[in-house]
Amino acid sequence: MRTGLIAQKLGMTRVFDDEGRHVPVTVLKVDGLQVVSVRTMEKNGYVAVQLGAGKAKLNRISKPLRGHYAKNKIEPKKKLAEFRVSEDALLDVGAELGANHYIKGQYVDVAGTTIGKGFAGAMKRHNFGGMRASHGVSISHRAHGSTGQCQDPGRVFKGKRMAGHMGNVRATAQNLEVMLVDGSEGLLFVKGAVPGSKNGWVFIKDAEKKPAMDGVPFPAGLKSDLKAANEETPADAPTEETTAETPAEAKAEETTEEKKDD
Repeated sequence: MRTGLIAQKLGMTRVFDDEGRHVPVTVLKVDGLQVVSVRTMEKNGYVAVQLGAGKAKLNRISKPLRGHYAKNKIEPKKKLAEFRVSEDALLDVGAELGANHYIKGQYVDVAGTTIGKGFAGAMKRHNFGGMRASHGVSISHRAHGSTGQCQDPGRVFKGKRMAGHMGNVRATAQNLEVMLVDGSEGLLFVKGAVPGSKNGWVFIKDAEKKPAMDGVPFPAGLKSDLKAANEETPADAPTEETTAETPAEAKAEETTEEKKDD
């Protein structure tokens, strides 16, 4: 089981697939994502990787967190999160992860905090149909109807769907396809919408309800791997240079050779 990623939601746009169809996508940015600490079975009783994303100001960090970052020689981060992993997927402290952690065509689960809507009625909050628009109904067209019973049990059950605060809760969008990966810019283009507002933090993990895809980096997609791949250029390999002379250049060379002979 691999670690997930902490990313920032930039907004939505569209891309075109191989067949030319327009696909709406959400753009997620992975920037400054490092391993802050690790949890082991011997020391902590479970196996996990603690990641930090973004860059925070020192005066915005509490003293305990300052000591935590200083101990591991990591710059203060805006967002911290732990991801459970298998023992063979543990990473070194300080390792920097990138968008190349995922590949095109892979399915992921994205969790985030939904946009707060404030107080909302039952129709908007729970998609109720409302009451009839005529035939005796007055004032109560958008009401939610009966909420309880008679004398027994004589109360409203907990969890009854009624009007109330809507949004601002953690939600997960499952089985979203990765349409495009830009490793150099740290961008992921995920099909469809994900929970959260613009510039909000989201957590990306491998899809739990889809089989693992071949070719996925294990234990993780590191930025160092991306730099190493970019540094490998064709110039390292021996190449044969072939130059084609134009008629004017060939004539100029013949004239020069004739002058030398004279």
